[in-house]
Amino acid sequence: MRALTLFLLVLLLLLQWSLWLGKGSWLRVWQLDSQLTTLRTSNDKLVTRNLALAAEVSDLKQGSSAIEERARSELGMIKKGEVFFQLLEPHAALPAAPAAPRSATAPP
Repeated sequence: MRALTLFLLVLLLLLQWSLWLGKGSWLRVWQLDSQLTTLRTSNDKLVTRNLALAAEVSDLKQGSSAIEERARSELGMIKKGEVFFQLLEPHAALPAAPAAPRSATAPP
């Protein structure tokens, strides 16, 4: 009886080994599921980006307003007769001029 129990236990362990640690094991399924989730997230971001690029291409093909907007923002172009104003941010002010060096003979 003891030998039969031991044989059945070893057989059960061999069957479980392939289920948990073999080629198509649960551990491998969990790893692949994690990779699939990561790839789906990445794919969703790329699909969104592709849709935005397709919309931009369509906009550039259909009208001149998109081309004009790009020329203004990326190339700094202006129309004939327009006046260009450049507003500086407060922290981007010009640096103060350096103080003139004092000469050794000048009184303090």
